[in-house]
Amino acid sequence: MVKLYDSGVYLLEGKALVPEREASKRPGFEKEEKKKGTITYQILKEHNVNGDMENLKIRFDAITSHDLTYVNIIQTARASGLERFPLPYVLTCCHNSLCAVGGTINEDDHVFGLTAAKKYGGIYLPPHMGVIHQYMRETMAGGGKMILGSDSHTRYGALGTLAVGEGGGELVKQLLGQTWDLKYPEVVAVYLDGKPNPGIGPQDIAIAIVSAVFKNGYVKNKVMEFVGPGVSSMSTDFRNGIDVMTTETACLSSVWRTDGDTEVFLKAHGRGEDFKELNPEDLAYYDGCIYIDLSTIHSMIALPFHPSNGYEIRELNENMEDILHKVEEDAGKLLKNKNICLNLQEKVRDGALYADQGTIAGCSGGTYSNIMEAAYLLDGKGTGTDIFNLSVYPGSQAVMLALLKKGAIETLISAGVTVRTAFCGPCFGAGDTPANRGLSIRHTTRNFPNREGSKPGNNQVASVALMDARSIAVTSINKGRITAADEWGYEFKCPDYEFDPKAYEQRVYQGFGKGNINEPLVSGPNITDWPEFPPLNEHMLLKVCAYITDPVTTTDELIPSGETGSFRSNPMKLAEYTLSRRVPGYVEKAKAVMSLERERKAGTCPQEVQKVLERIHEIPGFETVREETIDLSSTIYAVRPGDGSAREQAASCQRVLLGGANIAAEYATKRYRSNLINWGMIPFLLDGPADFEDDDYIFIPDIRKALDGDMKRIPAYVMGTKIKGLSLSMEPMTEEEKEILRCGSLINYNRL
Repeated sequence: MVKLYDSGVYLLEGKALVPEREASKRPGFEKEEKKKGTITYQILKEHNVNGDMENLKIRFDAITSHDLTYVNIIQTARASGLERFPLPYVLTCCHNSLCAVGGTINEDDHVFGLTAAKKYGGIYLPPHMGVIHQYMRETMAGGGKMILGSDSHTRYGALGTLAVGEGGGELVKQLLGQTWDLKYPEVVAVYLDGKPNPGIGPQDIAIAIVSAVFKNGYVKNKVMEFVGPGVSSMSTDFRNGIDVMTTETACLSSVWRTDGDTEVFLKAHGRGEDFKELNPEDLAYYDGCIYIDLSTIHSMIALPFHPSNGYEIRELNENMEDILHKVEEDAGKLLKNKNICLNLQEKVRDGALYADQGTIAGCSGGTYSNIMEAAYLLDGKGTGTDIFNLSVYPGSQAVMLALLKKGAIETLISAGVTVRTAFCGPCFGAGDTPANRGLSIRHTTRNFPNREGSKPGNNQVASVALMDARSIAVTSINKGRITAADEWGYEFKCPDYEFDPKAYEQRVYQGFGKGNINEPLVSGPNITDWPEFPPLNEHMLLKVCAYITDPVTTTDELIPSGETGSFRSNPMKLAEYTLSRRVPGYVEKAKAVMSLERERKAGTCPQEVQKVLERIHEIPGFETVREETIDLSSTIYAVRPGDGSAREQAASCQRVLLGGANIAAEYATKRYRSNLINWGMIPFLLDGPADFEDDDYIFIPDIRKALDGDMKRIPAYVMGTKIKGLSLSMEPMTEEEKEILRCGSLINYNRL
C-alpha cells in the first residue's frame, strides 16, 4: 500500500504520524519551528553559507562528473578563470568507456580527464573501474554530507548524504568558490513500515513509489526524507537501490535516517568515521507524506515509456490485453512516426508476455546484493540458447571482486549469463541495444523512448520495461517469460559484503590537493572550446524553431544520448544532434536564424527580418525603437521540457545554435531551468495558451528591464499577419542568476 497524505504531517518520536489538521490544537505542534526538526534542515543548515535559511547558498563537500560531462565542465571553468579544484572532484569514465564510436575520440576525453586531475588536483577513475554513483557510495558519501554531481541520478541519501544532480554550470560555480542557490525546499516524509517480502527487491519498491507520485507532481523539486521503522528492515545496499530511483519522481534530492546497518556499510568500506547517526527530532514537520507498507509491495514492472508506468506483474498477467493495448496507444502518441509502432502484443505467447533480452546494470541494478540474489536464483539453471539473453554489469570493480570471491560470477557464467565490466551504457543507449521491435527487461534507471538505443529516424523501434533483478532472474530461467519473483517461493539471506580496497589502489588517481598548474592539459582534436555568446540586448526577437505539444519533453529528446557520446566535448558537432529524434528539422531552422542574424549584424539585413523589424514600429511605444537594440535568436516551445538527465548539453546545444530562450507552460525540473540560465537562455513561462505557431517571430521588448522587475506579466508580441499580444513571465531568480542572463552566459559572467 502506498498512501499520499493530502496535507502536511508531524512525525512524533520517529514513529507516529499526525496529520496537520489533527495537530492544530495540540501544544507544541508549531509548524514553522518544527520544520527545523527534519534531517534535511539539519544538513542544509550546516552547508548554507549565508545564514538565511529561506534563501540558501550552499557549498558542497564534494562534486562528481562522468565522461559525458566533465570535459565541458572543465572547459567552462577554465574559460572562467579556474586555477585549482578547491574541493574533491571525482572524474569517472563510465559512460564513454567503450571508446567504440568514433575511434579514439572517447579515449581522448579520458586522457583530458586524467591530465586535468593532475593539473588542478582531482580524483580520476579510469574506464571499466566503476559507475559514477557506485564509486561515490563506496568512497565519498557519508552522514551529513552534501555532494553535487553532473548526473541526474546523483543520490546517496541512504548513507545520510543529501546529494543533488545538476547541470555542469552548477559544478563550475562550486569550482570557482560560488554557491548553489535556491529557496528552502519543501520536505516530504517517506514513511516506511513493515518489511519487504521474499522476492521483492529495491526496484519493485522504487517503481511503486515513482508510479504513485510522478504524474501528480507530489514531490516535484522537493526533498524526499525516508523515515519510519521499515528503513531498518532493509540493508543499506538494498536502500541504495531505492534511493537512486528517487530521481524518477522529479524530486530535488533524498535522504534517509541512518542506523547501525549504515555504520556497518561504511565500516566495511574502511570509512567508519563517515558514519553519522541521523534522525528527525522528536517532533518534526513535513510538507507531505508518502506512507508505504513494504509488506504489501509485489513484484513490479514499469512498461514503456516511463518508470512511472508501473504495474504489478500479477496484474499485468491478469489484464494483459487491456494493459498492453493502452501502452501501445500511449506509445503511438509519443513516437509520432507513421512508419513505426510499438506492438507489445506480438510478444504474447500462450497468454504470457515474453522479453527478448535482460540486463542488470548500473547504479540501480549493479549492486552487490542485487547480483548475489540473481546468482542464487540462477544457480544450477540456465537462460537457454534461443533469442533471450541476460547480461550483468557489476557496478564497480570492487563489487566484481566481492562477487568473484563469493562464487557468484562463476554461477552466473555457468547459467549462460554474460558478465561485463562496470558501464552505464545500458541506461542510455550505448550498450545492449535490442533488435528492432525488441523488448528488453532491465534493472536500470530509465525506459524513456529510444533511450535503449533504437533510432526512429531509421524506422527502428525497441522498448524497455523496468523490473527488479530478482524478477529478471526468474524470467531468465523461464526463457524470457515475464515472471514475478515474489511468486517463486524462496528465502535468501545475502552473505556479508567484503570490500577490498585493492580493487582501486593500483589504478585510481588520487590527486586532490596535489595539483600542479604546470602540468600540461592534453586535448585531442575533438575537444574544442566554447564559442562566444552575446550578452543580452535591450530587446529580444525570437523565431520559433520547434513547437512541441507533448505533455513532457525529456532531455533525451532535447539532445539524444547514446550515439552522440563521441561529440560531447565538441560543442558545434554535438549541436548537430539537437532535437534530432523529436524535431528533425530544428537544427536547420536554428542555423538559418544564425545566418539571418549574422547577415543583419554585418549590415545586410535579410528581407524576411527587415519586414519584421519594420512591423515592430507599429507597436505603440516602439515607433522609434533602434534596430541595433534588438537581437534575433531562436527559441523552442514545449509544454514541460527538461524531465530526465541533468546533462547541460540539453540547453547548451540550443545556445550554441544561437538559442535565446525557451517558452514553456512549466519546467519539468529545477536542473533544466538552471541549465538554461547558466547558458544565457531566458526560461520564459507562458501565461495562457500558446497563441503562436512554428516559424512565428515573437518580439519581447525591454527584456533587460523585465529582469529588474517582478518578472510577471512580461509583454510580448507575436509578429504574424496580425500583431497579437502575448503574456510571459519568469519564476523568481537570484540576483546572480539575473546577472548571468544579462551577461549572456555563466562564462561571460565570470570573465567580466
